[in-house]
Amino acid sequence: MKAFALSFIAGAAGAFGFAPVGWWPLSLLAFAALLLLVERAASLRSALARGWWFGVGHFTVGLNWIATAFTYQAAMPAWLGWVAVVLLSLYLAVYPAAAAGLAWRWGRQHPLAFTFAFAGAWIVTEWLRATLFTGFAWNPAGVVLLNRSVAPFAAVAGTYGLSGIVILFAGLIRIAAVGPDRRPALVLAGAALAAQLVAWVAAPEPRAGESAVAVRIVQPNIGQEQKWSPEFAARNLARLGQLSQSGTGGPRLLIWPEAAVTEPLQDERRLLGYQEEVAATNAQVRSVLAPRDLLLTGGITVRSSDGIRSSSATNSVFAIDPAGRILARYDKAHLVPYGEYLPMRPILSAVGLSRLAPGDLDFDPGPGPRTLDLPGVGPVGFQLCYEMIFSGEVVDRARRPGFIFNPSNDAWFGAWGPPQHLAQARLRALEEGLPVIRATPTGVSAVIDARGRLLHSIPLGQAGVIDARLPLPAPPTLFARFGNPLPFAFALLLAAAAIAVRRKAR
Repeated sequence: MKAFALSFIAGAAGAFGFAPVGWWPLSLLAFAALLLLVERAASLRSALARGWWFGVGHFTVGLNWIATAFTYQAAMPAWLGWVAVVLLSLYLAVYPAAAAGLAWRWGRQHPLAFTFAFAGAWIVTEWLRATLFTGFAWNPAGVVLLNRSVAPFAAVAGTYGLSGIVILFAGLIRIAAVGPDRRPALVLAGAALAAQLVAWVAAPEPRAGESAVAVRIVQPNIGQEQKWSPEFAARNLARLGQLSQSGTGGPRLLIWPEAAVTEPLQDERRLLGYQEEVAATNAQVRSVLAPRDLLLTGGITVRSSDGIRSSSATNSVFAIDPAGRILARYDKAHLVPYGEYLPMRPILSAVGLSRLAPGDLDFDPGPGPRTLDLPGVGPVGFQLCYEMIFSGEVVDRARRPGFIFNPSNDAWFGAWGPPQHLAQARLRALEEGLPVIRATPTGVSAVIDARGRLLHSIPLGQAGVIDARLPLPAPPTLFARFGNPLPFAFALLLAAAAIAVRRKAR
């Protein structure tokens, strides 16, 4: 039981290496403790349990922001949010447990083989966490190295490959600290140096300068408690309009957050009253645009199977010109369970649980990453909110965009969720070699360059605007060309190294 408690404590401590705290050395030490605890397990069952308890502590602390989301669920008590966090963590901990079990089974005979096996297993199980049962890719281990010089390794082997580097660093710490044979530490130090060299050489720099596209990002600081209230609708739109005003008169790409317009911008119901409401909303939006503006805003489409009754909706991004014409629409594909649709609706509705976001309609998923051409801007990629956390799934591979627009509503993510979401958006920029433009109602809105660097941002909980030129993309990275097969190749290389070391040790 003592080992399980230590595993739980190590996992909880490791969560403080992620945003917003950012104590990344603590995360490396926590992973080093996990390796030591698992390696010393007397049985496979004990190794699995130690990995599982580490995951429970890690996710319970790191995902504390999910509890805040439940405070907006009127039908259920607020404490239910912490129950949800714990239950989710009990499930997510299965993946660190699987990595621990695989490493113990295949590498425990030698500390170097064990480290290689653990790193390879972690890559695969972290990808599984992001994939199975719709996936939950939040806070991959590699994000703790985001501001470190090795971070550009993600442009080669992706975020999951960078997570493997975290485990290698942890193994280096574990072997150097505990010994007694320090020679494996030299091998791991050489592997870390090689990863650093690969990161420096293989991650392309963006082209010098900026594009001619002027961007204004609007962060109105409209909280979740006001966003969907009908009595605040006119005031919220007026605030967006006020922050959107500009005296330059030049062409601008105006950027609003996810669901900035809460009334439908398109409605498939043909009844006159609904169409009049859409026309009125469109007129309000059109009234704030300058003659040469192009607006990208989050909004909603109401869908109807018979043209009379609403059947579902889409969470969308609309491109709107000064005449009010909708030039393009992107529909969110990777939807949030309980936020944008309610699984097992008849059962959960009967016990009083509804969606955490307001509204009775479930959203329909869109077709996935799309590159859309916008006049005066060029090819644009879209990822709406939660979609941005899925490594290798954010860009249309058939047609590379010039940048990714990532509108989001992080207002119900507490204090920890928004900076964690921003960090993962920066990883996507680094992986794909593409700038990312983020707009959120309460923060953190940002301009991110093609190397994942934060050029401009508005802090959490403040209203404001960002006026900037659109950064230029970098040439396609290795990861942008081949995607997630690369971290799998890295995992296989680590597994082969583990087998070779184990055979040599015999």
